[in-house]
Amino acid sequence: MPASVIYLAHGASGNAASMKPYVLGLEGRGWAARAVGLPVRKAEEVTALYRGQVDDYSSAVIGGHSYGGRVASLLAAQEAPRGLVLLSYPLHRPGRPTELRVSHWPLITCPVLLLSGEADQFARIDLLREQVKLLPDARLITYPGVRHGLTPVLADALDRIAEFVRALD
Repeated sequence: MPASVIYLAHGASGNAASMKPYVLGLEGRGWAARAVGLPVRKAEEVTALYRGQVDDYSSAVIGGHSYGGRVASLLAAQEAPRGLVLLSYPLHRPGRPTELRVSHWPLITCPVLLLSGEADQFARIDLLREQVKLLPDARLITYPGVRHGLTPVLADALDRIAEFVRALD
């Protein structure tokens, strides 16, 4: 079994169980994966709760969908994990593209994989492509026509995550 465990947290409208398709899909690709459960509060307030659910943090890959990815990115800016996976990162609130949530990105030193729909109402694609440049080591993969959530392209997203983690190990 590969060394890295992949921890993924849910979005604001989900829970740890909602990450089951990701966990099972990654396990089916040979990776150890765990769902992280978080209360929905200000993302900055729950980074310690995320951290408390991760064993062997320095060798872990952390991330999540939307809110869960934002929490993971804030944690990664405080303490570098092995890698960071951001699924449908909420770059801004819908209709508020001037209020970007990236001030901490330059502090993230680990490799980052971002998977996003090109029609995501939480991440205007032109802004996301520009802001990714703030991350020292990042790869952005986008899906035309996909909105906020990767269910329509789940198999490809899981393949991309597995490929990313394989390159880390």
